[in-house]
Amino acid sequence: MTQDSIKFKLFQYNTMNVKDVVERLSLNVFSATEALDREVTGGYASDLLSDVMGHAQEGHIWITLQTHKNIMAVASLKDLAAIVLVKGFEPDKDTMELSVKEGIPVLGTKMQAFELAGKLYEMLK
Repeated sequence: MTQDSIKFKLFQYNTMNVKDVVERLSLNVFSATEALDREVTGGYASDLLSDVMGHAQEGHIWITLQTHKNIMAVASLKDLAAIVLVKGFEPDKDTMELSVKEGIPVLGTKMQAFELAGKLYEMLK
C-alpha cells in the first residue's frame, strides 16, 4: 500500500442515506420526506453561508442554526444531502417550501451543533 492510498483510506467515510441518519439520531423531519433516500457522504457544520459554499461537499449533511430560505439556495448549489437545524430551531415556511421543491430534506434536533457533529462523525467513520 502506498502512502497516498493510506491517506485516501483515512478520509473515506462509510455511506448511508438520510433516513438512516434520521432514525439513528432521532431527528425531526420538517420537509422533503420523499428525499430521505439521498446518500450521505459526510457532514459540514457552519452558520456562514459563504463558508458552506466554499467548503461543503456534495452529499454532506449541513449542520446549522440558520432557518431562512437562503440555506436552501446553498444546499441546492452544493447538492447537499440534507440540512439539520440544531438547538430546537425550526425552518421558516418559505424554507420548507423550497426544501420540497429542491428535494433536500430539512431536519431538526434539540442537540447543540457540537454534539450532533460528533455523533454524525462517529456514524460515518
